[in-house]
Amino acid sequence: MYIPAETGVNEDSCQSKLHTVFGEPRNFDPSFRGPIHNRACTDVLCCVIFVIVILGYIALGTVAWIHGDTRKVVYPTDSHGQFCGQQGTPNANKAILFYFNILQCANPAVLINLQCPTTQLCVSKCPDRFATYLDMQYNYRYNNSYWEYYRQFCKPGFDNPRKSVAHVLRDEDCPSMIVPSRPFLQRCFPDFITRNGTLTVANKTDFKDGLGKTRSVIDLRDAANGITSLLDAKEVGMKIFEDYASSWYWILLGLVITMVVSLAFILLLRFTAGVLLWLIIFGVIAVVGYGIWHCYWEFSTLRGKPHSDGDVTISDIGFQTDFRVYLQLSQTWLILMISLSVIEAVIIVILIFLRRRVRIAIALLKEGSRAIGYIMSTLFYPIITFVLLAICIAYWAVIAVFLASSGDAVYKVMSTQDKCMYANLTCDPEMFSQTNVTMVCPGSQCTFAFYGGESLYHHYIFVLQLCNLLVFLWLVNFTIALGQCTLAGAFASYYWALRKPQDIPSCPLFSSFSRAVRYHTGSLAFGSLILAFVQMFRIVLEYLDHKLKGAHNAFARFLICCLKCCFWCLEHFIKFMNRNAYIMMAIYGKSFCTSAKDAFFLLMRNVVRVAVLDKVTDFLLFLGKVLISGSVGVLAFFFFTRKIPVIQEEVPSLNYYWVPLLTVIFGSYLIAHGFFNVYAMCVDTLFLCFLVDLEVNNGSAARPFYMSRTLRHILNKNTNKRRKDKR
Repeated sequence: MYIPAETGVNEDSCQSKLHTVFGEPRNFDPSFRGPIHNRACTDVLCCVIFVIVILGYIALGTVAWIHGDTRKVVYPTDSHGQFCGQQGTPNANKAILFYFNILQCANPAVLINLQCPTTQLCVSKCPDRFATYLDMQYNYRYNNSYWEYYRQFCKPGFDNPRKSVAHVLRDEDCPSMIVPSRPFLQRCFPDFITRNGTLTVANKTDFKDGLGKTRSVIDLRDAANGITSLLDAKEVGMKIFEDYASSWYWILLGLVITMVVSLAFILLLRFTAGVLLWLIIFGVIAVVGYGIWHCYWEFSTLRGKPHSDGDVTISDIGFQTDFRVYLQLSQTWLILMISLSVIEAVIIVILIFLRRRVRIAIALLKEGSRAIGYIMSTLFYPIITFVLLAICIAYWAVIAVFLASSGDAVYKVMSTQDKCMYANLTCDPEMFSQTNVTMVCPGSQCTFAFYGGESLYHHYIFVLQLCNLLVFLWLVNFTIALGQCTLAGAFASYYWALRKPQDIPSCPLFSSFSRAVRYHTGSLAFGSLILAFVQMFRIVLEYLDHKLKGAHNAFARFLICCLKCCFWCLEHFIKFMNRNAYIMMAIYGKSFCTSAKDAFFLLMRNVVRVAVLDKVTDFLLFLGKVLISGSVGVLAFFFFTRKIPVIQEEVPSLNYYWVPLLTVIFGSYLIAHGFFNVYAMCVDTLFLCFLVDLEVNNGSAARPFYMSRTLRHILNKNTNKRRKDKR
């Protein structure tokens, strides 16, 4: 008969003190023989509230769909609240918004929000030349084409080119000038071009404003401050889009390779866990070491070249859209070399101090691989989680858009004068000409501002957006919790089978999913709601931190920073406790609070094992993710940089090779993370079952251990060693 040498009670003095503080293992039923099948519904009140909230969420989506109009988001709107480019309207072929006098616009944010104090008109194309209304009138006498071109930027129906400039500007019939522009965000912005360090528009540095003054292009730049950088960003975005269009199938192939490698890795881990894990460790060390050598070689090469950019620093050249420029700097390779050296040193130090515990973690990984081998369906459960998360995200985004586009067109008085008493007041565009606003504030206009209303629904749109966000976080956390509880139940069924695989129940994954939904929806909703509130508070703190960035109140910024740190720690602690509570729930079928309490005290009574074995396992799994994504990334790097001679001709022509490269690396890591998440859940579940097994069983014929022979062997060997040490 096997005598347990390392139980929850018979530990060294430190372990005994932990039992004194966190209780003896008598919390568990000695007659326990595996996951409870005859369960009762837990946290029913939370389940009822959760169902009511979901029904309310559906109602909110219905109301938002009734009041919202996505056209208000898709199409720009002119001064009369009409959509530009909408089919079936007079503006169907006029998809671009044109500003009569862009000089009156303060900045791009004002332009994009459609609150520039000038007439806004839908046009089919932007102006491609400088012209003024006065010049048009003069040339119209000799050539009618001048008017035909200029009139497309005037109000529809206006056909009187001989009307005086003063009356035209008073009635806002036509702009006083037009400047060469190009569409950006479906709006006409000046076509800025920098030539030899000088800002120009159509090769000109000044222009006539149509009011008898000559203005500098700098005035246009000030009126559209920041547009140049936005246009550069658009150009980079177009190039990135082209790269995706020409390399998407190669990216897809790289992700498929990652899926195959991840699946093969987990299956191989069942048979050769020890060898593979040590190969992972030395493989990561070798890959990082190669990176250090390559960075050193590039650094020394650039330093040794005469008249090279070796002495130029990153701060000297500033931000560049072509990232290949940075690869020509020795400082870039020096920074990369130092970073990789630090990573290499950290990995080696961790392995030196935890080398003994690594062997114990290998035994858990072997057991986990064996469990997944018997329950292969668990590897594909993340697909269900992904689909549910995609539905939650899509529903949240749709509701957010419809809420943002709810309401009717609201018009406000826009004035160029800072002290206008009517500024920002609502107005009626049809009755505006009959008021005295233009007399009190010359140049004022009744311009479309935004969509809104005066009803109770419109007053609480912001509150509804917050509710939308909170319920979204709740549903996302519930989906993740459901996956964790389902996987934990399936793997617990494996552990508590005395004869494996004969005693493993049929369809353990489906049975566990059914138990979780039928009995523990309320408990999963309860744990998810707690986490959702913490995440919501973190989002509010991030918003406040963003608003206080420009503030000079150091204490307020310090307080926000401390709160962000505290709630980050709280969120991760709650995630850890929820994960273990769901495992205990899957085993015992108790409520969330009871499961969380039992899990907490169980972990605290075995805090040394938890701190070492669990985290070493997580670290090894993380190394596996890095090795898989890194190997696929290295292969993608050699492919997209045409360094594989056999298939050089197949490589597409790219603007930035790092676009598909980073996509492959990031996507590979996410895929590997999905597979290894199942594996990590398996190891965590087996670990908690192992601890429960030690506390409720003694290895006798009446109460046998359910752990594998390997775990029993390691436990016995470690105990014998401890006994020798005590002697």
